[in-house]
Amino acid sequence: MEIGIYTFGERTHDLETGKLISPAERMRRLLEEIELADEVGLDIFGVGEHHRPDFVVSAPVVVLAAASSRTRRIRLTSAVTVLSSDDPVRVFQSFATLDLVSGGRAEIMVGRGSFIESFPLFGYDLSDYDALFDEKLDLLLKIRASERLTWSGHFRPPLDNLGIYPRPVQDPLPIWVAVGGTPASVVRAGTLGLPMALAIIGGLPERFTPLVELYRRSVASAGHAHARLSINSHGFIADTSQEAADVAYPAFKTMMDRIGRERGWPPLSREKFEASRTLRGADFVGSPEEVIEKILFQYELFRHDRFLMQISVGTLPHQKVLRAIELLGTKVAPVVRREIARLEGKTVEA
Repeated sequence: MEIGIYTFGERTHDLETGKLISPAERMRRLLEEIELADEVGLDIFGVGEHHRPDFVVSAPVVVLAAASSRTRRIRLTSAVTVLSSDDPVRVFQSFATLDLVSGGRAEIMVGRGSFIESFPLFGYDLSDYDALFDEKLDLLLKIRASERLTWSGHFRPPLDNLGIYPRPVQDPLPIWVAVGGTPASVVRAGTLGLPMALAIIGGLPERFTPLVELYRRSVASAGHAHARLSINSHGFIADTSQEAADVAYPAFKTMMDRIGRERGWPPLSREKFEASRTLRGADFVGSPEEVIEKILFQYELFRHDRFLMQISVGTLPHQKVLRAIELLGTKVAPVVRREIARLEGKTVEA
């Protein structure tokens, strides 16, 4: 199993100082986080796209390119690229360039986005929400498959035997589809044979097993070989379970309550937070041993190929975040890889 981290570069008040963290400071911290993730042997680092004042990343590929010069082996992905409000030509060119800069470590994770700010910002109509994604994903895949392309659609000018450059090191450049639990999105990913990232950030994980089964049926029905699955969830790790909960809860509450006020969710209570970090809850907040147990529990449910943890839900103390990354890479990942290899009858290098 590949194990990694994703973040949206949250920019909220620092609970230690009471001050709003500056964009420059948040970016400095983010690059340190990616660099450490590489050093401790994690496989993936994902950076998401938002266009709001409480997130510092609106151009993930720029951040990932900066990180590529400070890392050696970790794969660098968006998490996600809001493809519906972007131009597939520029998306491909940007990530192909990242692939060249990083020596073949780039990935694209596309999605429709959990917020809608990018649609009016770039002149798109929300009533075209589904059609935009379908058309642009189709174009992105065609660009990946062919250096020169003739294509026409509804939402951008046509291409008439035009070349799209540069081409990446990887052929094909990996493209994942991120879904939040909509069956139609799951079927689309499976029918296209694309790897799927499933976000589980609330509720019992068992209720997502029908979606995983639907995905795999769609892959098989479309005649594709095995398509890869990632589970993406919120989490935080500390040396003890109590420390993890005490550090994470205030920041989680700040961020989730802010979003909840926009979407009609009730405030996050400590009781609900504690329930979410039990074995059958959605959040991976706890000691290394608890996180290992939970990853393996979900592996029994999903048989997934990748696990990504969003550690920075809200602004957490930077040294605590770095320690969480260190624990994920040095304490959690080796045990998970070894145990899954044992279950599958394989061997893993020490």
